[in-house]
Amino acid sequence: MTRPALVAISHGTSSPDGSAAVRGLVKAVGARLMRGGGMLPGPAGHAAAGAAALRLGHVDVEQPDVPATLASLPAGMPAVVVPLLLSAGYHVHVDLTEAVAAERTRTVVLAGALGPDDRLARVLVRRLLEAEWRPGDAVVLAAAGSSDARAVTDCAAMGERLARELGAPVTVGYLSAAEPTLEAAVRRADAEGGASRRVVVASYLLAPGYFQDLAVDTARAAGAAAVTEPLLRAGVLPPDELAELVVDRFSAAAARLSTM
Repeated sequence: MTRPALVAISHGTSSPDGSAAVRGLVKAVGARLMRGGGMLPGPAGHAAAGAAALRLGHVDVEQPDVPATLASLPAGMPAVVVPLLLSAGYHVHVDLTEAVAAERTRTVVLAGALGPDDRLARVLVRRLLEAEWRPGDAVVLAAAGSSDARAVTDCAAMGERLARELGAPVTVGYLSAAEPTLEAAVRRADAEGGASRRVVVASYLLAPGYFQDLAVDTARAAGAAAVTEPLLRAGVLPPDELAELVVDRFSAAAARLSTM
């Protein structure tokens, strides 16, 4: 079978820094694929062919959209769509699922979202340490939020993974569409800890942009002592864990392609 393309699909953002950070991740994925040679290790010992092409598209805000990104590939080339999304909510279960099902000119499969995953927890711990988190500080994980209960479940699972990595409790707060709100989560953690305990917010957001700015403003107004930077930063090499995650999601889905 022809090797599939890796079609990375981000949410999209109007932030130049956010766009640059996501492009940096895709560039790192490309470098990892090149280093991997012809075959890439997959989960449970399986192997999947390396990507024949690499594309970046967006599900909202930016162009190209998903259909246009797929149409940019050579005729008939199969593709794996990898969501650059931290949880599987409406965009994965509806927007991307429908876009993949509507494709008629090539075989396309949809990979899983990036989270929850222990590798993301390790990056979050590094961000917390950069923000001078110390044992005893309360931690609130700031997620974008979703009206899709599956995405909220994913974020709660990510909070549990971060708690295991830290060896300390973690509360999840949401910026939109889910409860508790980030403001409420920070105020509750602050009240429960008393004057001697700081609240540090871990940003569970992929890149700079509107939601990162909102997380910082909301958390600080609610009494947080510090807010971490997002997982990706413009002008800084992305964490190896994130590039590895994208390649692993691609590899697992490409293995399914080979059986179709």
